[in-house]
Amino acid sequence: MNKTKRSAVICFLLIMITVQGYSQTQRPEIVFCGDVNNDLYRVLAAEEGLELIHYDNPEEAVEETPVMGALIIAADGYPNQRNQIPSGVYTEAREKNIRLYVEYPGNTIPDIQIGSDYYNSTRLERGIVIDESFGNSLPPMSILGINDARILASNLTSDTQPGAYAMIKLGKVAGFDKAEYGLEGVHTHDVLNHVFYTGDSNWEMLLAMTKLTNFRTARSGPHASWKIVWETILRWLTGERIQLNTWSSARDVAPMYEKNEPLPDDALTTSVAKGVEWYYNGRFFIHPNWKEYWLKEQEDGRRPYGPPVPQEYPNGDGSLGILEGHASRLSYDGSQQYRYWLRADVQGETAYALAAGGVLLQRPDYLQQSENLMDFLFESTWRKSDRGKASFGLIAWAYTSLNDHWGDDNARAILGAIGASARLGNKKWNRKIVENILSNFRLSSKQGFQSRRLHHSSINRNGWRHYNNRDYQSFHPHFESWIWACYLWLYDKTGYEPLLEKARTAIGLTMGAYPDNWRWTNGIQQERARMILPLAWLVRVDDSEEHRQWLDAVVSRLLENQQPSGAIQEELGGAGGLYGSTPSNEAYGTTEAPLIFENGDPVADMLYTSNFAFFALNEAAHATGNSRYHEAVAKLSEFLARIQIKSEKHNDMDGGWFRAFEYERWDYWASNADGGWGAWGTLTGWIQSWIVTTQTLVLERRSYWELTDDFDFKENISLPHREHSLIDGYKDGIASIPEAGHLKSEHKCIPTCEE
Repeated sequence: MNKTKRSAVICFLLIMITVQGYSQTQRPEIVFCGDVNNDLYRVLAAEEGLELIHYDNPEEAVEETPVMGALIIAADGYPNQRNQIPSGVYTEAREKNIRLYVEYPGNTIPDIQIGSDYYNSTRLERGIVIDESFGNSLPPMSILGINDARILASNLTSDTQPGAYAMIKLGKVAGFDKAEYGLEGVHTHDVLNHVFYTGDSNWEMLLAMTKLTNFRTARSGPHASWKIVWETILRWLTGERIQLNTWSSARDVAPMYEKNEPLPDDALTTSVAKGVEWYYNGRFFIHPNWKEYWLKEQEDGRRPYGPPVPQEYPNGDGSLGILEGHASRLSYDGSQQYRYWLRADVQGETAYALAAGGVLLQRPDYLQQSENLMDFLFESTWRKSDRGKASFGLIAWAYTSLNDHWGDDNARAILGAIGASARLGNKKWNRKIVENILSNFRLSSKQGFQSRRLHHSSINRNGWRHYNNRDYQSFHPHFESWIWACYLWLYDKTGYEPLLEKARTAIGLTMGAYPDNWRWTNGIQQERARMILPLAWLVRVDDSEEHRQWLDAVVSRLLENQQPSGAIQEELGGAGGLYGSTPSNEAYGTTEAPLIFENGDPVADMLYTSNFAFFALNEAAHATGNSRYHEAVAKLSEFLARIQIKSEKHNDMDGGWFRAFEYERWDYWASNADGGWGAWGTLTGWIQSWIVTTQTLVLERRSYWELTDDFDFKENISLPHREHSLIDGYKDGIASIPEAGHLKSEHKCIPTCEE
């Protein structure tokens, strides 16, 4: 199509009544051929300003469509059956100059050859707006979510059809909501084409190479962008500007509350209740009846993806553990794959969530399940129980990664276990909790740092003193800081000074390096969020003006990004990041990644930032009494209650939280570049547990520190005297404390941990 003709077509999309002669009072008429349960049909039927006429078969539909009328023929058999429309329908539509939209067609279109096979899109491919048809609100290179689509190929090119052009294509491109590098190096597939026939009479049609009328079922996104797409198509069909006023309700997965919707008085209690019930809705607890099914889907842990656990499967009782959650892999029917991975940290974290919910909601069954998970955490093979090895007391990463040690994962598992123990009023895991903290403590360097990951085989080969005697620093709070919080917590209960000394040293060095020399993982905000907890607890045990200034420096900078809605905006740091902006289209989806492409993208991250900030800010608020911190916690609490997932159709998602939320559109949208934990992922541990448990603390108007303040070791810990060098690295032959409960008052020494 030459430039003049194409510009004329685009202008046509923007004009209204005059083109087809409708009067101002006449309602636009659309003929729809397809199932009445079709997503688009349901939206159109709800609009009072439209005259919608329905037919079951294309022949009748085209016959009854008036001259110059509008006809939509949906693909009811998608994805298994093509939309086999008799060729005569196209002929009649052309004769009557009908504006026609057809999707997922069979090979019956005049002058166009449709391939015999389809292309199945991957999770990394997205729709890309190609031309200016959709106006300024959706300009060229805008990105659209098209999930698990079957895309047909054709011979439709500017050579075979001079008047044809693509309006939307599919391809793997980097970017948040626009293709930042254009289509450079991208293999694309046509999604929506404008077809222009010339000859005795000119005729136009829109041809979708996949099904687009299933936008609700397939969870196409962003929701507001697809509204623009469909209003544009309807304007092309009818010649009138049609506003889809009921569009916002056309979602199977939506936030619990709208941005400005008044919250009910019991919103937070409901959030906790639905948050705990989500664990059961998802069938995440492994049951003996389907243990083999889990093992098959998990395989060796490198690609632990599979379909959702069938809803008819029973939930386990926690004694076999809990799965990781949803993968960010959406199917054409709106379902999501699961991550069938069994991680150690989420066992402790989920146990805490169940215990918190059990107490608040008075559910003994939750409490029992929490206890079972705690037993599973400490009795499984991932806990290193050989007292003769340097790795004794540590907890391995996952069922399929028993040689990997991550200090930050140990910290989350243990903080979860402490919280669960306090809620349950059960002391039977106390000794193992202390052993884990001390085992991590003795692996930290002279300055208090562990590094990102260690291997148990190396720990046992080198001995713990090798690590304890190192000169090593790593200013990377995501991996280092929460184990310092564990040291401070145990110091408060025992008075063992080396715990305080090492934590204080590491925190001081890290704050001395802030901000220019910090390393960051997927963004600098998550590093700030993770640093707040040890800073808050340092104020608890060693309150000084300097320590309060450290805390306020990090909190204040984090809160500069808090929005009026309560959302905390993500931010990329400077040099020193592990995973920054995706550097090319080719690199999209190949590593872990942030949810944003550049600073300013309006996204909150519930996996790495908001979840941990919520917990830590509550601790900081109660540690200092700072009203600004309390206000930030209240705003974040409300935001998280609002964006909790609501879905009647997808029971396994109802009550959860996705990693990503775009707070301007108020939609679940972001860059899905992360290779393992993308925008629509859920996590039974990291995300769900810390949000649920902190909402509970907010309701109770207290902190985790206060919840666990009376943690009692007396009945559970009596570690024997060791004659050889012990964990502290300062003394040899420290005596055990038969009744560790005396430690807090006497402040003398610490229970020993075997070499």
